[in-house]
This record gives sequence, C-alpha cells and structure tokens, in this order.
Amino acid sequence: MKVGILALQGAFLEHEKMLEKLGIETFEIRQKNDLKTKFDGLVFPGGESTVMNKLLHDLDLFDDILEYIKSGMPVFGTCAGLILLAKNVSGGKTCFGTMDFTVKRNAYGSQLDSFYTEERFANLENVPMTFIRAPYIETVGENVQVLSVVDGHIVAVRQNNQLVTAFHPELNDNLSVHKYFIKIIEKNKNSF
Repeated sequence: MKVGILALQGAFLEHEKMLEKLGIETFEIRQKNDLKTKFDGLVFPGGESTVMNKLLHDLDLFDDILEYIKSGMPVFGTCAGLILLAKNVSGGKTCFGTMDFTVKRNAYGSQLDSFYTEERFANLENVPMTFIRAPYIETVGENVQVLSVVDGHIVAVRQNNQLVTAFHPELNDNLSVHKYFIKIIEKNKNSF
C-alpha cells in the first residue's frame, strides 16, 4: 500500500511519520510528475487552504487530483484539507467540492484560540484532538456520516471514501484516526 501526501504547504511531514508508524509507504506530491506514481490513497494536510488551492491550480495538479477523487480514491483531509474538500465554504472559495457539507473557516478564532481536547471519534475510544485556527462543519448532506462532535460542532465526517477532520490527529501519538483511514483504503482495493 502506498499513500500520496500533498506536500505543497502545511503539516505533511507529520502525516508521513504517522503513516510510516503503521507500516504504510508514503510519497510527497509536489508537482504533476509525482502523480505518475501508482498509489492507493491521498492525504491533504493542515496548512493554509487558500494557498493550497492556488498552488494546486498554479502547478496544474487540480484537475488530475479531482479526477482521482471522483473515481473513488480514498482521501483524508485535516483542517485545511477539510476545507479543500467541502462543497460549500462560508465566506470563502470552494476548491474540490467533493464532500456534501458546509464549512466555516477559522471558526474558533485566531492562532491564540487554538485548543486541545479528547472526544469520541467514529464510535471508537476518545482520541486526542488538537485544533489550530480550525474550521468546523456547519451542515452536512444526507450522505455524510458524522464521526465526531466537539461542543456541539461537527469536527469529523466521512462520505464514501473521503474522510475529514477539523483537528490535527497527526500532532499527537494516537494512531486511531490514521488507522481508520487505512481501513477505508483496504476496503477500496483499487490502485490508481
């Protein structure tokens, strides 16, 4: 199994380390040529969603990655990655728009308003959740499964092969969320 990690900006190295702890081979996607590698899943890290969106277009990655997602490739987006996949972005521009939910960017405030908590995720045990200038999901479509709620706000959802979290599971030692994503890939059994 091999997972591509969008490495244009943001916390991509942390995702690489988490997946490597699980024995998963990773590679960085920085340019169009990187997409020639055969892979089974894709990670969009936290960072700055507007910068990532611009770079995806400037580097001519957008259309190819969108096609992978539409064809069923498992994808996992954290924080900014969640925003990239949202169908609707309150007060912002939609990027891929492949998941049926509305997100509120920087919903918790500035960097100073970052926080840590532990809550249930996908009917599993409580997992550590680090929120940094985080969004939250305001509304979801009927095909979207809510996986986690913190203080009345939706912070993790799944729609088919797509998984997103408003928090950063890659910044803690708990591997539960990454394991959940790997199970999505294993059930998919297609390489792209």
